[in-house]
Amino acid sequence: MFERYEQLTKQLGVEHPVLLAPMDLVAGGRLAAAVTKAGGFGIIGGGYGNEAWLREQFAAAQGTRVGVGFITWSLSRQPHLIDVCLEYSPAAIMFSFGDASGHVAKTKEAGVLAICQVQTAAMAREAVDYGADIIVAQGAEAGGHGIACGTISLVPTIVDAVAGKVPVVAAGGIADGRGFAAALALGASGIEMGTRFYASEEAIGADDAKRRIVNCNGGEETIRGILFDMARNNVWPAPYTGRVLRNAFSDKWFGRERELLQQLHVEQVRYQEARANHDYDTAAVIAGEAAGLIHDVLPARTIVMNVVREMEEILGYCPYKPASASMP
Repeated sequence: MFERYEQLTKQLGVEHPVLLAPMDLVAGGRLAAAVTKAGGFGIIGGGYGNEAWLREQFAAAQGTRVGVGFITWSLSRQPHLIDVCLEYSPAAIMFSFGDASGHVAKTKEAGVLAICQVQTAAMAREAVDYGADIIVAQGAEAGGHGIACGTISLVPTIVDAVAGKVPVVAAGGIADGRGFAAALALGASGIEMGTRFYASEEAIGADDAKRRIVNCNGGEETIRGILFDMARNNVWPAPYTGRVLRNAFSDKWFGRERELLQQLHVEQVRYQEARANHDYDTAAVIAGEAAGLIHDVLPARTIVMNVVREMEEILGYCPYKPASASMP
């Protein structure tokens, strides 16, 4: 398993195959740079695509070697953003949720790694066929948008589907070295974490949002659905739904989406006001089931170091020993 690990670190040009999930408006340049400087791979959250914000975040990264990630179906409405990103020579561009074939081709023509996040084996095979260099297998435990299959079964399914053609990175429900070790045992070459890095000092986000992640008692305090997309007038194409922390808004409306639809003219205004005022009893904190494993807000460097150290202790891995001294 460590041969896969080391191949991915070489491909990404990093010390540890620990990737920052490109969380929209949370994974800014400062956080991405901090993850990279800690030996992982930082990815700026390009999200739905905002040119001015992207330029600000590349500037905040201060020339550190980072990547950038997009919501593919939204990027396809403004494909010029690929050119904007290429101005900053990113190490990789990541595409999630939608047909990325044209974007991957353009990325690779520029000599930049193309990472594709997928949620099914069919998506993984398709992404490999159109040239993805790295696949991220995102389980349903993840925060934000995804589909239905859990990480522990999805990762080996996708590893088998790509048949060693490209490395697979595990995402969803991972927040510590136990998850890292498990991902490697499942056949992944590395991990991607979002929620754990949301609860970091460098992440863009209100302190109360981070506190709510830290105070989450378990994955059951999250929900997956379309409530919050409805409230912010941003409903995604099927089959994607979003995972967030439960709050008073979700407790009121979950399972009553038809009624909410009838009240949207009122609730959307209230929701936008709540977002502006950081009122997280109404506005969503986008976080995954891993929130139940997070008990503090830490510097990104400490997060990377902790997850790597814990994994090495569990699996008995030391990158400075000969390969024969490591576990198979």
